[in-house]
Amino acid sequence: MATFNKFNSFVEAVAEKVHNLGSDTLKVALTNTLPTSANTVFANLTSVLATTNLSGATPFNLTTTSSAQTSGTYKLVLADLVLTATGSVGPFRYIAIYNDTATNKELIGFYDYGSSISLASGETFTLDFDAANGVLTIA
Repeated sequence: MATFNKFNSFVEAVAEKVHNLGSDTLKVALTNTLPTSANTVFANLTSVLATTNLSGATPFNLTTTSSAQTSGTYKLVLADLVLTATGSVGPFRYIAIYNDTATNKELIGFYDYGSSISLASGETFTLDFDAANGVLTIA
Protein backbone atom coordinates (compact mmCIF):
# COMPACT_ATOMS: atom_id res chain seq x y z
CA MET A 1 0.00 0.00 0.00
CA ALA A 2 1.21 3.52 -0.78
CA THR A 3 2.44 5.74 2.02
CA PHE A 4 0.52 8.97 2.82
CA ASN A 5 2.53 12.10 3.62
CA LYS A 6 0.90 15.38 4.60
CA PHE A 7 2.13 18.70 3.36
CA ASN A 8 3.28 20.86 6.29
CA SER A 9 1.15 23.83 5.22
CA PHE A 10 -2.02 21.71 5.49
CA VAL A 11 -1.97 21.98 9.29
CA GLU A 12 -1.98 25.77 9.21
CA ALA A 13 -4.50 25.89 6.35
CA VAL A 14 -6.98 23.81 8.38
CA ALA A 15 -6.55 26.10 11.39
CA GLU A 16 -7.07 29.19 9.24
CA LYS A 17 -10.27 28.02 7.49
CA VAL A 18 -8.74 27.41 4.05
CA HIS A 19 -10.26 23.93 3.84
CA ASN A 20 -13.80 22.68 4.29
CA LEU A 21 -13.02 19.03 3.70
CA GLY A 22 -16.68 18.06 3.90
CA SER A 23 -17.81 20.19 0.97
CA ASP A 24 -14.82 21.51 -1.03
CA THR A 25 -13.84 19.86 -4.31
CA LEU A 26 -10.80 17.67 -3.71
CA LYS A 27 -8.72 16.43 -6.62
CA VAL A 28 -5.61 14.37 -7.26
CA ALA A 29 -2.57 15.23 -9.32
CA LEU A 30 -0.26 12.59 -10.77
CA THR A 31 3.47 13.34 -10.97
CA ASN A 32 6.72 11.47 -11.27
CA THR A 33 8.60 14.20 -9.39
CA LEU A 34 8.84 13.85 -5.61
CA PRO A 35 6.75 16.51 -3.86
CA THR A 36 8.29 17.93 -0.70
CA SER A 37 6.50 18.51 2.58
CA ALA A 38 7.31 22.22 2.13
CA ASN A 39 5.11 22.50 -1.02
CA THR A 40 1.99 24.55 -0.30
CA VAL A 41 -0.10 24.90 -3.47
CA PHE A 42 -0.84 22.95 -6.66
CA ALA A 43 1.44 25.26 -8.68
CA ASN A 44 4.41 23.99 -6.61
CA LEU A 45 4.04 20.49 -8.10
CA THR A 46 6.17 19.77 -11.16
CA SER A 47 5.55 17.53 -14.15
CA VAL A 48 1.89 16.98 -13.32
CA LEU A 49 0.16 14.71 -15.83
CA ALA A 50 -2.75 16.22 -17.74
CA THR A 51 -6.13 14.50 -17.99
CA THR A 52 -5.26 13.55 -21.56
CA ASN A 53 -5.66 9.80 -22.13
CA LEU A 54 -7.79 9.25 -19.04
CA SER A 55 -11.49 8.55 -19.35
CA GLY A 56 -14.17 10.77 -17.85
CA ALA A 57 -14.76 14.50 -17.99
CA THR A 58 -13.20 15.03 -14.56
CA PRO A 59 -11.04 11.97 -13.92
CA PHE A 60 -9.13 13.57 -11.05
CA ASN A 61 -12.13 14.54 -8.88
CA LEU A 62 -12.47 12.77 -5.53
CA THR A 63 -15.73 11.88 -3.80
CA THR A 64 -15.99 12.46 -0.06
CA THR A 65 -17.75 9.51 1.57
CA SER A 66 -17.56 10.84 5.11
CA SER A 67 -16.23 13.95 6.83
CA ALA A 68 -17.04 13.77 10.52
CA GLN A 69 -15.72 13.59 14.04
CA THR A 70 -16.44 11.04 16.73
CA SER A 71 -15.29 11.54 20.33
CA GLY A 72 -13.04 14.42 19.27
CA THR A 73 -11.31 12.66 16.38
CA TYR A 74 -12.06 13.89 12.85
CA LYS A 75 -11.81 11.43 9.95
CA LEU A 76 -11.93 12.12 6.20
CA VAL A 77 -12.99 9.13 4.11
CA LEU A 78 -12.77 9.25 0.32
CA ALA A 79 -14.23 6.85 -2.22
CA ASP A 80 -11.74 4.84 -4.25
CA LEU A 81 -10.98 6.40 -7.62
CA VAL A 82 -10.46 4.26 -10.73
CA LEU A 83 -8.46 5.87 -13.53
CA THR A 84 -8.85 4.26 -16.95
CA ALA A 85 -6.30 4.96 -19.67
CA THR A 86 -7.63 5.72 -23.14
CA GLY A 87 -4.05 6.04 -24.40
CA SER A 88 -0.59 5.89 -22.90
CA VAL A 89 -0.41 7.42 -19.38
CA GLY A 90 2.62 8.03 -17.22
CA PRO A 91 4.96 7.49 -15.76
CA PHE A 92 3.85 8.69 -12.33
CA ARG A 93 4.89 7.63 -8.85
CA TYR A 94 3.27 10.23 -6.61
CA ILE A 95 -0.38 11.17 -6.24
CA ALA A 96 -1.04 14.47 -4.51
CA ILE A 97 -4.41 15.47 -3.04
CA TYR A 98 -5.28 19.15 -3.27
CA ASN A 99 -8.26 21.41 -2.62
CA ASP A 100 -9.52 22.71 -5.96
CA THR A 101 -12.08 24.99 -4.25
CA ALA A 102 -9.47 26.86 -2.20
CA THR A 103 -8.24 30.09 -3.79
CA ASN A 104 -4.68 28.88 -4.33
CA LYS A 105 -5.49 25.17 -4.73
CA GLU A 106 -3.80 24.33 -1.42
CA LEU A 107 -2.16 20.94 -1.05
CA ILE A 108 -3.26 18.38 1.54
CA GLY A 109 -0.96 15.37 1.21
CA PHE A 110 0.52 12.88 -1.21
CA TYR A 111 0.98 9.15 -1.68
CA ASP A 112 4.29 7.57 -2.68
CA TYR A 113 3.77 4.35 -4.64
CA GLY A 114 7.43 3.35 -4.35
CA SER A 115 8.12 3.10 -8.08
CA SER A 116 6.94 4.68 -11.31
CA ILE A 117 3.68 3.49 -12.87
CA SER A 118 2.68 3.63 -16.53
CA LEU A 119 -0.63 2.61 -18.06
CA ALA A 120 -1.30 1.37 -21.57
CA SER A 121 -4.60 2.11 -23.28
CA GLY A 122 -7.42 0.18 -21.58
CA GLU A 123 -5.51 -0.40 -18.32
CA THR A 124 -6.87 0.89 -15.03
CA PHE A 125 -5.29 2.15 -11.84
CA THR A 126 -7.25 2.25 -8.59
CA LEU A 127 -6.49 4.78 -5.89
CA ASP A 128 -7.51 2.62 -2.96
CA PHE A 129 -8.32 4.92 -0.07
CA ASP A 130 -8.54 3.25 3.35
CA ALA A 131 -12.27 3.31 4.16
CA ALA A 132 -11.79 2.02 7.71
CA ASN A 133 -9.13 4.50 8.83
CA GLY A 134 -9.82 7.32 6.38
CA VAL A 135 -7.37 9.29 4.29
CA LEU A 136 -6.51 11.36 7.32
CA THR A 137 -7.51 11.79 10.93
CA ILE A 138 -7.14 14.79 13.19
CA ALA A 139 -7.28 14.23 16.93
